[in-house]
Amino acid sequence: KVKNLVKKYEDLTAVDNISFEVYQGEIFGILGPNGAGKTTTLEIAETLRKPTSGQIEVDGLDILKNSWEVKSRIGVQLQASGFYPDLTLVELLNMFASLYQVEIDPISILKKFSLEDKKKSYFQKLSGGQKQRFSLAATLINNPRIIFLDEPTTGLDPQGRANLWQEIKNIHKAGKTVIITTHYMEEAEKLCSRLAIMDHGKIIKIGSPHQLINELLKTG
Repeated sequence: KVKNLVKKYEDLTAVDNISFEVYQGEIFGILGPNGAGKTTTLEIAETLRKPTSGQIEVDGLDILKNSWEVKSRIGVQLQASGFYPDLTLVELLNMFASLYQVEIDPISILKKFSLEDKKKSYFQKLSGGQKQRFSLAATLINNPRIIFLDEPTTGLDPQGRANLWQEIKNIHKAGKTVIITTHYMEEAEKLCSRLAIMDHGKIIKIGSPHQLINELLKTG
């Protein structure tokens, strides 16, 4: 639950008094251009940034009062800079497992994402699609209830994008709630049960992709 969320940086209001709810078990999308405030909203929900004002509850927990408990229940997709360059994929997964204090079978995790033949590879040697798939695999280490994905298919070719969409659908089918930011209408339409359209820090509309497209067609 996001209620009256505001984030200001000096003169810039990056997130301008927004409110929305995400339901358990859905894929919820935040769609908008670069600079709309999508990433900032996600980073506050992930406990990585503090809001200027307003409230967010994740899985019923206030993010400011229970940040460590929130961290243990969510999976956050890391960007490339989050992976140590001198560890193989198996070593990286084992390292994340030790941070979360969980037991894992790294090979079976890599298998799920068609990466088992890359077990001895380094992250920076992977293709764009493989990097994104590995970074998805890493979000699942702690068996989170809620997964945050910030523009996960940016920079992928159409085939890589379609493959990643399928992986996200598989994660959703396994009972996870997924919150995704994107600037691709097609991606939002393919994946999301509901969408918030965001621009200049404000949420303009919330609805199913189907409803929003119909509204656009009427006004167009």
